[in-house]
Amino acid sequence: MIEPLLKVEGLKKYFPIRKGILSRVSGHVKAVDDVSFYVNKGETLGIVGESGCGKSTTGRMLMRLLEPTEGQVVFDGKDLTSISNDDMRKARREIQMVFQDPYASLNPRHTIEKILEEPLIVHGIGDSKSRKKKVHEFLEIVGLSSYHAKRYPHQFSGGQRQRIGIARALMTNPKLIIADEPVSALDVSIQAQVLNLMQDLQKEFDLTYIFIAHDLGVVRHISDRVGVMYLGKIVELAESEMLYGKPLHPYTQALLSAVPVPDPNFVREQILITGDIPSPANPPSGCTFHTRCPYKMDVCTKIVPKLEEVEPGHSVACHLYGDKVQH
Repeated sequence: MIEPLLKVEGLKKYFPIRKGILSRVSGHVKAVDDVSFYVNKGETLGIVGESGCGKSTTGRMLMRLLEPTEGQVVFDGKDLTSISNDDMRKARREIQMVFQDPYASLNPRHTIEKILEEPLIVHGIGDSKSRKKKVHEFLEIVGLSSYHAKRYPHQFSGGQRQRIGIARALMTNPKLIIADEPVSALDVSIQAQVLNLMQDLQKEFDLTYIFIAHDLGVVRHISDRVGVMYLGKIVELAESEMLYGKPLHPYTQALLSAVPVPDPNFVREQILITGDIPSPANPPSGCTFHTRCPYKMDVCTKIVPKLEEVEPGHSVACHLYGDKVQH
């Protein structure tokens, strides 16, 4: 069996809540609470969920921009959680990130040439002449022109800035790109262009993606497999078509029932979730979704459901499927 490129096991991130003059720790915000998944080489894993579910925190922990509280991140055979900061810096040559806000992630005082050259300088790749050549080459690859190199970020539109962000991520020839809501700040017509560009680049450079988003339509367009997060946990994980065709978790069913369909005659039963998302500082006992679930049973309030495979390639964390029986 081929080892996955990235394997995440039991990943947790708890932020301390401090109170009083002495700043004593009075509790924790459980931003990510026991997340496990793997990503095979060349595939795209989509991670979806509403704001505050911990998906961006998960992405940042994979690169150790945030230190995990607990858990293991094994990338290409190396455990990233146990290596030194220097070794992690070297490993980042092979893992890059595309951020949500293309304007905030580009230094407004630097030209595009300097921004794109920086990763090459940091990792000691090439000399000045070859670096500049590579900058011009990658600008063309992401659909811009080499003469754009002398301009500054404020002279570009949002879609162009995100192309620059993608070019910067590609400069070090990474194996894995973590894209954190890369199109959510863009106009819908531009979103499709950027997604198509990312798919073309994936084929051209043999890239592996983790694609974080809250828009289920976008994730369906680009992902091979999809993980659904709710309150710091993955509640369902399946191949894209399987998840969209036959969602098993009540939360996934409700999310998908809210996606608009471009057909005025299509009638779909809308599953309404009542109540608000509980606070990650004080999550409910048992299954964290039980406070809003239409199928709540007694067991849901007491026991945390494990993410288990209920059919080949389809895992769900729900007591409805505890006996592996399809309901």
